[in-house]
Parts: sequence; C-alpha cells; structure tokens
Amino acid sequence: MTQTLVASRHEPHRSDPKPARAVRHGRAVPFFVVPFGVLFILFYLLPIGYAIVQSLYTVERTGTFGPAREVFGGLTQYERVFSDGAFWTSIGRVLVFGVVQVPVMLGLALILALLLDSGLVKGRRFFRLAFFVPYAIPGVIAAIMWGFLYSPNLSPLKPVTSAIDFLSADLVLWAMANVVTWVYVGYNMLIIYSALLAIPAEVYEAAKLDGASQFRIAWSIKIPLVMPAIVLTTVFSIIGTLQLLAEPQVFRSFSSAVTSTYTPNLTVYSTSSIPNFNLAAAFSVTLALTTFVLSFAFLRFTSRRGEQ
Repeated sequence: MTQTLVASRHEPHRSDPKPARAVRHGRAVPFFVVPFGVLFILFYLLPIGYAIVQSLYTVERTGTFGPAREVFGGLTQYERVFSDGAFWTSIGRVLVFGVVQVPVMLGLALILALLLDSGLVKGRRFFRLAFFVPYAIPGVIAAIMWGFLYSPNLSPLKPVTSAIDFLSADLVLWAMANVVTWVYVGYNMLIIYSALLAIPAEVYEAAKLDGASQFRIAWSIKIPLVMPAIVLTTVFSIIGTLQLLAEPQVFRSFSSAVTSTYTPNLTVYSTSSIPNFNLAAAFSVTLALTTFVLSFAFLRFTSRRGEQ
C-alpha cells in the first residue's frame, strides 16, 4: 500500500494540461517586411535620391545651337528656386487655401462622424457609404464634373453661374477648395468614425448615468478621445494641400485665371514639360522640405498642447 502511494506521487497526472509552447514567428517576419522594404526603396527612397542628384546638375550648351550636356552645378538650381517669385507666390496661395479649406473639411468630417455614431441617424450603413462614395471618384473626374457645373455656358445651373462667376480670379481658388472638400470629407469621416467605434461603451454608460446629454458626451468625451485621428487627418490634409495638382490642371481648361504656376506642383509639372528636369527637381526637393517642415511643426505643436 505504501509502495503504491509513493509510486503515485512520482507519476505525472495524465489529466494535467501540458504547458503551452511559445510560438516563434521569427522566420515569418522577413516575408512581411521584405516586400514592403523593397517597394519602399524602389518607389520612395530611390526617386527622392534621384531628384536630389538631378537638382545638383545644370545644362550647358556650346554655342547657341550646340549639344546640351549636364554638368555639376552645385546649388545653382536652388538659387533659381529661391529667386523665383512665382513659385513662392504659389506656395503662399496653397497655404491660404489650406488655412481655410482644411478646417472646413475636417469640421464637416467630424460632424458627420459624430452623427453616425450618435444613434440618432437611421440607416447608418447607407449614409456611411454615401458619404464615402465621392472619394471613390478620381480627382480628375471630379474636377471635370465640377468644372462643367461652374462654367456659365455649360452648367445646368445657369441662373447661379450667370450671377456668380466661380471661375474668376477671385473665386476659382475657392471653387477648387469646394471640389477637394467634396471628395475628401467622406475619407476623413471614415477615419474619425473608426476612432469613435474604438471607444469603450462603458465610457458612454458612465456619462449617461451622470446625466450627460448627447452634446455633452460628444464635446467632453468623443472629441478629446478621437483627437489623435483628427491630428492624423490634419497632417494628411497639409501634405495633400501642398501637392494640389489635379484640380488646378483641369481648371486651366475652364478658367484663364489658373496659370502654369498657380500651385507648386503645377510649377514643377510645367517646368519639367519645357523640359528642364534639373530645375523641376530642385522645385520638388524644396516643396518636399517645406511639406516636411510644416507637418513636423504641426505635430510638435499638437504634442505640446497634449502635454499641457
């Protein structure tokens, strides 16, 4: 009897579960990282490096009609960039565009996201898709469509377009802002709405128990908790504003007020069409640095406000 008890103490219990083995995914990591890394190098880093190298060269000719050859010019192209008043005027124009258009667009996106999340709107799936549909339309197609609506001779809204010239020098910038807002409100709304869905339901229940109204919940709980999503969409919007190209390029067919240097990207496109690829590369590098500085400054500002 004693031997049986001693033996039973040393025998493992068959009912005890075996300890789970740690699953290592080290070998799978390269399969996910390498494709991204290759594409990132080929289509992001290499083009940037090539543009920087091209911007350091200049074209020289022997005589008036001699063959052109590229020679190292150092910062010659950048001297031309910083002395080009039209380019810096175009940057100032899109900054004014962004100061007005971005808050309006993100404000509308936030309102639509809050309405969808409030439960007051029936058919949320339909409206979510309806708000997002304009983003599925290519920017060129959207600009052509709105260009016809703005044109006094082609628009079905002739009483309005005859009274207000949306394609004039004073209003064409804001006519393009309307196109950009119409296209991207749904896209930004979806990002903010996704952030709202990630908020735990217990937070809302606690607020309702304290007697908070829907407006109070939206103002004091929802908006502060989705602020990272709003910051993200703002950074995307700043980058997109400085890269404005499709809308002004299309609107050149409808309005003489839109010149070949109306926006920075249009300046780059027009310069490369001359062709002067070296100067266009210098414009591109300068525009990229300006975009980086503005985006980084906005992120630093928002992070400091969040720490206070």
